[in-house]
Amino acid sequence: MSIASANQLLTEVIQGNGSVTVLTGAGISAESGIPTFRGPEGFWIIGSKEYHPQEMATLAMFSRNPEAVWVWYLYRMDLCRKARPNAGHRALASMEFHLKNQFTLITQNVDNLHILAGNSLSRTLQIHGNIFQARCASACTDDIFPLPENLPPKAKGSMLTDSECRQLKCPICGSWLRPHVLWFDETYNERHYHFNTALETAKRTRLLITVGTAGATTLPNHIVNLVLSNGGLMFDINVTDNPFGGLAMQSRQGIFIKGTSSEALVALARTIASAQVNL
Repeated sequence: MSIASANQLLTEVIQGNGSVTVLTGAGISAESGIPTFRGPEGFWIIGSKEYHPQEMATLAMFSRNPEAVWVWYLYRMDLCRKARPNAGHRALASMEFHLKNQFTLITQNVDNLHILAGNSLSRTLQIHGNIFQARCASACTDDIFPLPENLPPKAKGSMLTDSECRQLKCPICGSWLRPHVLWFDETYNERHYHFNTALETAKRTRLLITVGTAGATTLPNHIVNLVLSNGGLMFDINVTDNPFGGLAMQSRQGIFIKGTSSEALVALARTIASAQVNL
């Protein structure tokens, strides 16, 4: 089915006061120049050993070598800081502006680009956290702290300075802070990653739009399955064939849009703006 078909279904959902949920993954941020997490850019060398991202982004690695993990995250933070929201991000901000409480954004991305583009924190569920935030690794508090803006980017093979180490300590108990991100050897929870809220959102979703993700983690799969089992509609936007695209095509009135998120989301955002004007 085409963008035209998607626009027609989207208009029907909006005019019927249906809930629209958008689930985004690494694909939308790749269009802003952020390397995908599983790409070759993520490989990291500590001493003479090369580590995969799936090894670096773990509680086990942080417990063994917190300084090395923080150097890696400061390197990744710099990539995110240099990136800018693209047309797809801005289209999602426009969708929220027009749909208001009919709209929820669920993102697996930790780069903060959705918030920079204009999506609100109240309607955005960052289910994998935010790379610009941290919390106490010893869990002396559940508070989430913004990282100091003056922390410099780090290069491969570099080390933390004494000053940087001090800035990366919990202001309450003095233990290490940890990045406020979901690691590979951790599980979702409501307190930090909005697990229950995301599932409740899925249950009331009339239309789910998945963008740039193939469902490599459990919560996105739960979201898709809940929407489809409740008779909801699904659009999948991706540059490549993927499992979510297959599920969309197998579902009733599901649509797989093969292309960039920017192009497809801009078209859908225009439809939403037009439908709101005509209500």
